[in-house]
Amino acid sequence: MQHPSPDLYQPRLGWRSHAWRIAVALVVGVGNWSTFAEDQWEAQRSLFWLDLGLGVLAFALMHFRRRWPFPVAIVVTLFGFFSALAAGPGLVVAVSLATRRRWPEIVTIGILGVIVGQGFVVVQPVSGEAWWFTLAVNIVVTVAILAVGMYIGSRRELLWTLHDRAERAEAEQELRVAQARSTERARIAREMHDVLAHRISLVSMHSGALVYRTDLSAEEVAATAEVIQGNAHQAMVDLRHVLGVLRGDADEPSADRPQPTFRDVAELVEEATSSGMHVEYDSTVPDSAGMPDQVGRTVYRIVQEGLTNARKHAPGARVTVTVAGDKEQGIDVRLHNPLPFGPAPGLPASGLGIVGLTERTELAGGTLRQERDEHSFTLHGWIPWQT
Repeated sequence: MQHPSPDLYQPRLGWRSHAWRIAVALVVGVGNWSTFAEDQWEAQRSLFWLDLGLGVLAFALMHFRRRWPFPVAIVVTLFGFFSALAAGPGLVVAVSLATRRRWPEIVTIGILGVIVGQGFVVVQPVSGEAWWFTLAVNIVVTVAILAVGMYIGSRRELLWTLHDRAERAEAEQELRVAQARSTERARIAREMHDVLAHRISLVSMHSGALVYRTDLSAEEVAATAEVIQGNAHQAMVDLRHVLGVLRGDADEPSADRPQPTFRDVAELVEEATSSGMHVEYDSTVPDSAGMPDQVGRTVYRIVQEGLTNARKHAPGARVTVTVAGDKEQGIDVRLHNPLPFGPAPGLPASGLGIVGLTERTELAGGTLRQERDEHSFTLHGWIPWQT
């Protein structure tokens, strides 16, 4: 497991943190020096001033322990050969270095600290204990200091890791929520277009006929108005159904209404024909009854979108609808219609229908493409037979 860089999990120190660390260094350093200062003053006064000077310099270097941790630790530890006062800053610097949890640095400072501790009792003008006792004490103290530093560093890394994971989890959760919202918006737009565009185009076509056809009889006007009323009512029913499904409303009666399948394609073509369109429908699927519902629903939506586009952009044109295929080859759907001369008096085109239908077809494992030339338009889709 790769550990993060110590610079990431080391906390920023305020004035209070600096103050208590300096206080600890003063207590340890002055307490240690007090046992040697009198003997130094009486026996070797130059060593007294050297101890004091190196100790003060060690306190100054202690403030740079995070900028240059290893070099500062080496220098302050070496001061311990001659300075008992430097023991305080040496303690703080060694603990700070150990929080980085880098074994080469820790082992180097540990060995150097034991050597310096052994050399200190030789330099000082006092009678020391037995060398083996001094060595044992130096090893125990050095290991304890470095172990405390490593524990502090491990705890800091753990807290930083937990905080970082929490931030990452929160960011990922926000991203998932945003993606879910985007997906839901796309699904709503696709369902609304699939359901309403077909009905609204029928309403628009028949209401346009009432505007331009002034020679219609009263019976014809009434029949056309009835068709408009029926499609508007059906559009409201379909809209209520889509909203009920999107809300997940279990009490909505229309929420349980089955979705269209391949068996409804013929009814869709018949409805378009009865509304005044010229549609030629040819289906050569051997086992149409066994077609999976998802495949049949995608075929239905392709035919519905093609008829809607023809009604909007090529009113009065003859539309050829061909559905062919089998289990091995998949289902091939093709809608072809000639383009009108000049601009077509249809509804405004948003392009969302083809985009949503392409996404739906690709989700089913198929493809959908448009083929347009100067004289005709073809919508061609292919869906694999998935069971």
